[in-house]
Amino acid sequence: TGRAVAAAACSGPGGVRAVNLAELLQSSVGDEEPAPARRPPQEGTVLLFPGQGSQFVGMGRGLLRYPNVRDMFRVAEKVLGYDLLSLCLRGPQAELDRTLHCQPAVFLASLAAVEKLHHQQPSVIENCVAAAGFSVGEFAALVFAGALDYTEALYAVKVRAEAMQKASEAVPSGMLSVIGRRESNYNFACLEAREHCKSLGIENPVCEVSNYLFPDSRVIAGHLQALEFLQENSRKYYFKRTKMLPVSGAFHTRLMEPATEPLAEVLKSIKIQKPFICVYSNVDSNKYVHSKHIQRLLVKQLVSPVKWEQTMHAVYERQQGVEFPYTYEVGPGKQLGAILRNCNLKAWKLYKHIDVSEDEEFIIRFGPGPASKSTHAGSFTHVESN
Repeated sequence: TGRAVAAAACSGPGGVRAVNLAELLQSSVGDEEPAPARRPPQEGTVLLFPGQGSQFVGMGRGLLRYPNVRDMFRVAEKVLGYDLLSLCLRGPQAELDRTLHCQPAVFLASLAAVEKLHHQQPSVIENCVAAAGFSVGEFAALVFAGALDYTEALYAVKVRAEAMQKASEAVPSGMLSVIGRRESNYNFACLEAREHCKSLGIENPVCEVSNYLFPDSRVIAGHLQALEFLQENSRKYYFKRTKMLPVSGAFHTRLMEPATEPLAEVLKSIKIQKPFICVYSNVDSNKYVHSKHIQRLLVKQLVSPVKWEQTMHAVYERQQGVEFPYTYEVGPGKQLGAILRNCNLKAWKLYKHIDVSEDEEFIIRFGPGPASKSTHAGSFTHVESN
């Protein structure tokens, strides 16, 4: 089919509507609920949608020539109230990195990458059996799967990003990427860091695992004093490496509690449908089963750790001898590919990244843009944000 994949288009006097995957997927699977086991695994595909931290100035430059992408940006300008395309292409980076800007930017760039993939290899979309998104990437995965309308999901991401920005500014907090060892006890380390905070007079301190990335890799989030304590005592807890992430808050902890009500309200006001393909939740690494399930867990996700390592095991679990599906990371950066390699090397061997900067053909004809980063991979530790 040549129909749009996750495009947005203007319609009616002053109105906007979204065109999502529902029709395409319905035509592919009919009335039956799709299940990965019904397809030969080597013919099935999995799509992964990145989260905040993967953004970079210049992303989207290579996508504008694909159908519907410019319309998606036009709709975004109406929904967001600012020119997201200009921010993605020209920055400045500091503005793009702000939570309230980068979440809608990564969301849109990822769905635009789906348009590119559908244009280049439509069979990948038609044979998709599962999708997962890292934090805000989960919204893009649900649009792709026909559960959310593009325009409504973008508005929900806008509200989410603004609420998380506001919550992060209320308390000096952050996120610490940790590479540990087998003997590392992350919960005990967090407990002692909270006790340290109490000794400083901080009431109800927060310090907890906020992201499970891959074996021996975690992100710990909470009060800045707790994270500083962990860095200073990293050898005691058998941490091989620690690194503060360039984010302004303790995302996926209870410090994000103030952001839950605004998101819950907007999710009540939009239509949520059962996905046409399997979409896995960050909260419990299980497949979404109905619309209320999606509505509840998208809110809970704000204050719960992202169980990405567990999700990767759920997506790629199979009997010995059964081939793995092809996996495509759609969106900026290659962080999810790096994590997949550490979670499941055999599955990673069938991994591909769909670039959101400039295509090789475009560069050959016109030369690279001033902010082009076509090989941008970023650090996997940046994906943990939200």
